[in-house]
Amino acid sequence: MFRTIFAILVILWAPLASAETRIPNSQAEISLGFAPLVKQAAPAVVNIYAKIVTEQRQRSPFMSDPFFDEFFQGFAKPRPRVQNSLGSGVILTADGIVVSNYHVVGMATEIRVVTTDRREYNARVVLADKASDLAILQLDDAAELPFLPLRDSDSVEVGELVLAVGNPFGVGQTVSSGIVSGLARSGSAAGGGLGYFIQTDAAINPGNSGGALIDVNGDLIGVNTRIVSRSGGSNGIGFAIPANLVREFVQQSRNGAEEFMRPWAGMSGQPIDADLAASLGMDLPEGMLISDLHPASPFAKAGFAVGDVITKVDGEVVNSPPEMVFRMTVAGMGSEAEFIRVRDGTETPIKVAMKPAPDDPPANPIQFDEHTTLPGLTVARVNPVIISRMASVPLPDDGVVVLDPGPYGARAGLQAGDVIRAINGAKVSAPTDVLKLMQDSGRRVAMDLFRRGQILKLRFRL
Repeated sequence: MFRTIFAILVILWAPLASAETRIPNSQAEISLGFAPLVKQAAPAVVNIYAKIVTEQRQRSPFMSDPFFDEFFQGFAKPRPRVQNSLGSGVILTADGIVVSNYHVVGMATEIRVVTTDRREYNARVVLADKASDLAILQLDDAAELPFLPLRDSDSVEVGELVLAVGNPFGVGQTVSSGIVSGLARSGSAAGGGLGYFIQTDAAINPGNSGGALIDVNGDLIGVNTRIVSRSGGSNGIGFAIPANLVREFVQQSRNGAEEFMRPWAGMSGQPIDADLAASLGMDLPEGMLISDLHPASPFAKAGFAVGDVITKVDGEVVNSPPEMVFRMTVAGMGSEAEFIRVRDGTETPIKVAMKPAPDDPPANPIQFDEHTTLPGLTVARVNPVIISRMASVPLPDDGVVVLDPGPYGARAGLQAGDVIRAINGAKVSAPTDVLKLMQDSGRRVAMDLFRRGQILKLRFRL
């Protein structure tokens, strides 16, 4: 009975020509199912085979022993290890621009793309971003390929019918159907990662990653990226990266970007709950409270202050920091976005420039060489660029951050992201301060650190 009702509701033959949905008018329309839609859209979804070559060292059973550790330095030579990755991708242009997930192709040394008609292409990554789990590929010698148009993902509504197309478990191209189960799912709800996702109950399994989530018109509304599952298989909770973010990736790749750029907010914030809304005199718990603001932030320059509430970006509601990051990103680098600020119960629209974090003062990274203490240690001055790239660095802050502790720094207890405030009681303001103070420290070193919200004192001997 359920299948019959479902078929009546989903067989939308007219939307192939019109965006307006309707109930089918005849038994012939009902019997067609999704077949016309699949024939139209499936050729633009490809299988991706990626090869990753990593180095793996053989370990001696004595290498973890402090006494024998130095005797085994350089004992094991790295051996190449080949890892194969299987996933899916979506063709976005006739000349072979393909979108997939970073975790499928981001670190690949060799990528092979196979279309539904068994044509094979070599591909290269032109733009990738681990935080967003997106990668843009360019197929070699490709022309006149079928492709999927990008839909405005802000127009997607909960309850819409969708199809997920991909290559689950490597069995071959597979289509599964479902609905949009939820919108504005943040990274925490989706099992981690920086993101803002469309949720669907269409079956998504390993191998579907990078595949298409399409609507009943055959337009791409999202790129399948992950699932929530205890077994590893589909439990009806899958997530797709919205098409609007994919569009920004394509635009930046066409502009020649080597690294995906996000506008810098220079702030930290928190969602508004019922208690916080009551304390702020708000009728409803909505928006995001600004809890900290960097002096160089474009929001500070536009008139925002700590304690203000942001409720909308370009007319779209935001209720958390991940939602605002997403809205700023899809607004596009170099544009101006309109934010609704609530202060003392008054709403004010304010335009803010979408710009990258400034390298001011200059980070001036320094790597310690073999003639210095703690060879391999790499440090830099904390500035907006560092803050934007390292989530563990507080906002605002001064001091010097550890970019890489190196082998000797790691043994001493240093970690990437540590902010060095002082060495043996002397304040640290620049990378050169660390170099000088370490050289003058003698055998004993005491460092004042800030690590993931905690103040630490690290003591070690050279």
